[in-house]
Amino acid sequence: MRRQNDFVEQIVMKQITSLAIIMAFTGLLAAQQPADYLMQARALCDNGKPDQAVRVLTDAIAASGDSRFYLERAEARISQRAYSDAIGDLNEANRITPSSGEFSLSRIYALKGDAATSLYHLELSMTSSYKRTEKEIMLDPAFSILQNRPEWRQFWKKEWYSETEKSVSEIEYYASAGKVNEAKSVLAELRKNFQNSDDVVYAEAVINISSGKFDEAVGSLSGLITASPSNEKYLRMMAKAQTQAGNPAGASTTYTQLFNDGVADAGMLLLRADCYRKTGETDKALKDINKYLEMYPENKAALSLAGRVESVSGDNLKALDYFSRNLKLHPNDPECYIDRANSYFISKSWDWAINDYSMSLDLSPSNSDAWLNKGIALLGSGRVEDACHDFRKALSLGNKRASEYVSNNCIK
Repeated sequence: MRRQNDFVEQIVMKQITSLAIIMAFTGLLAAQQPADYLMQARALCDNGKPDQAVRVLTDAIAASGDSRFYLERAEARISQRAYSDAIGDLNEANRITPSSGEFSLSRIYALKGDAATSLYHLELSMTSSYKRTEKEIMLDPAFSILQNRPEWRQFWKKEWYSETEKSVSEIEYYASAGKVNEAKSVLAELRKNFQNSDDVVYAEAVINISSGKFDEAVGSLSGLITASPSNEKYLRMMAKAQTQAGNPAGASTTYTQLFNDGVADAGMLLLRADCYRKTGETDKALKDINKYLEMYPENKAALSLAGRVESVSGDNLKALDYFSRNLKLHPNDPECYIDRANSYFISKSWDWAINDYSMSLDLSPSNSDAWLNKGIALLGSGRVEDACHDFRKALSLGNKRASEYVSNNCIK
């Protein structure tokens, strides 16, 4: 009977979630910025609703002739396999903004198995300002059907990227892999030929971030942004450097600039919200999080962040509501249990905290902080012997803070 009830509850939850998504988008259509249409359409596609995305973008096109709306509607139609309609949208995007649709046209013809037409459009894209990186192209599943074709191999015999582009790409790869010395070696060679060009300054900033030299990275990027104030790549890197340098106020300002420039990336709402959380601007943080949750109501990171912001603002009941929703959606995620346990911990609801810490440790037994906090909760509830077991377990896992609790409570 319980399994049947759980099954019914899951169905009801899914129906409520679908209804919430539809109602949220309907409400948001009233006051739209171009980036809002784009973010909503992408969210609908991500949620398996490309037909609704097409409707949202059709409304956007009726209000504005922005080529990005045609590009995004084409992507929704590609996911529907409505290739002819998508091609029409991409041709219209090209008419408004030349070459903007070539890459997606190449993807469509690759999906259709038409190598010659696909590579024709890919070449047009590669010789335009919309050129994609080699990594992005090679990892795109749309091109997988072509990668064993002789036409594809012949296409890549041509040098599509300059020495500078290849070097910067190599530096980005090494930096992302934590191979700082290798990245520095490539930079040294790049500097010999291009001295202090923008590419060299950017590459140096990438290395500085990977090396933990965040202030130096901010300094380098500031000069680049002064010269190119709307360069999305520089601004994104700047926000990352400012966040890691401990300047969330500066990072939130940079994210705002990106939004003002029309960058349609819903993920930046959470990044900016976390910056607002750190600066104590909880109202702004919750506004960004709620906007994100209207598009992705089941997102684990967003629900977790919402709960933590509510907790910081002093509303522990709302925090618990967010954490409980997250657990219902992600019942096997130890971090979701820890979030709620921490909230119970703050309110000194020791037994509830102990239960959730225990659940998290069943799923992830090597979390030393969870062992320590569970021990503190046990101590708060008067269960000293059990608490000492957990303090010693935390200490054995390398948690140095546990040694104080062992010394003060467990050595007679």
